[in-house]
Amino acid sequence: MNISPAILASASGHAVEPGVTYLFLGLLGAMILCLALEEKIHAKKSVIVGVFGILALFIGTWFHLLPFADVGSLLIGGHQVSLPVYVPGVDWEVIAIILGSSLFVDITSKSGLFTWVAVKLTKLSVGDPLRLLVLYGVMTVVFSAVLNNVTAMIIVGSLTGVSLKKLDRSEKLLGFLLIEGLLTNVGGLLTLISSVPNIIVGKTAGIEFVDFFIKAAPYVVVSTLVTLWMGAKLFKISSLKSDEERASAKALVAGFDENEGIESPGFFRFGALMTFVFIGTVAMTSQLPVINELGLGFVALAFAGLMLIRYKSVADRFYKTIDWDLLFFFVCLFAVINVMEHAQVLGLIGEWLKPILELGDSAGPASLLVASAVASSVTDNIPLAAMLAKILAGIPEIAANSDSPYWWAVIFGANLGGNITPIGSASTLVAVTIIHKYELKLSFAGFVKIAIPYAVIQLILAVVYLLLTS
Repeated sequence: MNISPAILASASGHAVEPGVTYLFLGLLGAMILCLALEEKIHAKKSVIVGVFGILALFIGTWFHLLPFADVGSLLIGGHQVSLPVYVPGVDWEVIAIILGSSLFVDITSKSGLFTWVAVKLTKLSVGDPLRLLVLYGVMTVVFSAVLNNVTAMIIVGSLTGVSLKKLDRSEKLLGFLLIEGLLTNVGGLLTLISSVPNIIVGKTAGIEFVDFFIKAAPYVVVSTLVTLWMGAKLFKISSLKSDEERASAKALVAGFDENEGIESPGFFRFGALMTFVFIGTVAMTSQLPVINELGLGFVALAFAGLMLIRYKSVADRFYKTIDWDLLFFFVCLFAVINVMEHAQVLGLIGEWLKPILELGDSAGPASLLVASAVASSVTDNIPLAAMLAKILAGIPEIAANSDSPYWWAVIFGANLGGNITPIGSASTLVAVTIIHKYELKLSFAGFVKIAIPYAVIQLILAVVYLLLTS
């Protein structure tokens, strides 16, 4: 099960010399290092990843690793049109989800709906910061479970900013947004359809929807509570101590009017209806005919388009608010990962993980969980989950048992690894983007420094839970 010193087969079917694979592994490491030092080198994440994307594509072409003519094609007018490797290599559904969800949230916010929800939650908290944190934390987990992590973070992040501004506690915004970003990946563990790695591994292992929920729910509940507790301690988000503080906060909240942001009652009702239908459609996408084939990206863009009709004469105003820098970052990141796959970097990581399977029934799953989490923190967890699922499916004793702890080790690791670095998952990157949108300072290294304790505790809880339930 050790890596062979001989040549490896690339994703394109070409033979890849080990030296070339290690070259690209070094390139991936250099990119991660530059992202960690983004403030010192005075460059945006998108620029850093864009430069490494160009380098990876150039070097990959130089070594004939990229089958530009064979990777993907379109049939247009009866003619076969070949696509460059980086076109099908990009997960365009993720791009479409981010674009569509951002547009939908931005336009819907004009109806006053999100302000209304934020004020309602603020009133429910009675102005208590800790209670508000719990309310938003639970909302984040639920939204991540029934929607997708990116959409959940966009919606909850928007609401959080409104609530804290109303309470005049904007200094707590960084803590709230970071905790919510971390909880999106915890909530992404709750159901079979909460994340793509869940779908990939669950389908390969033959795990049923209900069985998945029953298995994951206890961990999600415990991990959510622990994360909220740690976040409250770290960012000093506490309950109001004195009767005077509570009375003052209650009086302040009582004066809030949830209807103040509603300019048009008709558009407010339409926005509420569309949001309800949007959430329901996203949650049921896998069960709906035709929509299932079109995917979540189509759903997000379609609903954004429907909302744009309301502002069709000034649609360009909303296009200007789109975070094109974030979209470019993801496009370039997917291109880099695709090249790494063709250069067998992902395959090499997979080979390194194989000996873990020989460690025994306890140490094996625990080690695989941690290893897959670390790996998914620096690379796309989708191809990683797919690769590990294939490895496990080739082992008869694991393949025959849908409840094997090895399957769950990959599921937990692939999801929770996104809490180690901001590039580990799309939702944590979106959280960082929202943080920067509010002009709060947080670097790549700063995120890692804050997130590591949470990630470590979440992984320890996952390992313990996995061993207890195996």
